[in-house]
Amino acid sequence: MSVGHYENFPVASILLPARLRQPVGVVYRFARTADDFADEGNLAPAERLARLEEYREELRRIQQNQTPQTPLFGALDAVIRAYNLPTKPFFDLLDAFSQDVTQSRYADFAELMEYCRRSADPVGRLMLHLYGAACDQNLSQSDAICSALQLINFWQDVAIDFRKNRIYLPQDEMARFGITEGSIAAADSGGRWPELMRFQTERARAMLQSGAPLARRLPGRIGLELRMIVQGGLRVLEKLDAVRGDVYRLRPVLKTLDWPLMMFRALGMR
Repeated sequence: MSVGHYENFPVASILLPARLRQPVGVVYRFARTADDFADEGNLAPAERLARLEEYREELRRIQQNQTPQTPLFGALDAVIRAYNLPTKPFFDLLDAFSQDVTQSRYADFAELMEYCRRSADPVGRLMLHLYGAACDQNLSQSDAICSALQLINFWQDVAIDFRKNRIYLPQDEMARFGITEGSIAAADSGGRWPELMRFQTERARAMLQSGAPLARRLPGRIGLELRMIVQGGLRVLEKLDAVRGDVYRLRPVLKTLDWPLMMFRALGMR
């Protein structure tokens, strides 16, 4: 489930069929490098946005059957054509990364979900196109899984994101539970913080479970890969609940001993 900071991307693991590892790797490099423009280093916001715009220009060249100017986009062009991938998910990802540069607060859950629609859902949609399984039902359930994983990542990383001056907790829900930015700055897990986090984990769990039938429906190693991803998300939620949402002192992560448990549960999903 997790590779570096781009934690929701299903990287080409040993569970993926060998034929898909190279194209998945190319799509991952696109997403990872673009994400780095928004997040890493000391670039000014204008420079971050300019670099993301360069990626858009390369995508437009691909759309117009022109030759990309960089090796990454040459490889991406080949994958897009070989698998007939839509270009919209790539543009959506770039829009989400640009939004990370320009927006640091979310008024309500609907606004946050609109961000997830562009930051997380395109990943699953591209995977389904690579699998040759991009029907409407599969796409909808994939969106639920990917958005849920994005939310889980946010709840893991409240403290980390705050150091980047970002808060993904919806502002209206923070107010409902009496949580202020000062509470986050002070790493205060008291008061109604456990209630707020439990509210977030329950919603993410329901969303993840609503998409789980896709993981059971996809065949072979592809299905097992997705079932492991779902179980990884559920396991992190269990850990979040176990520490009562205190991500300041004990950020929940998947450890070595979690993987056999996840595999056992994935094999039992019916």
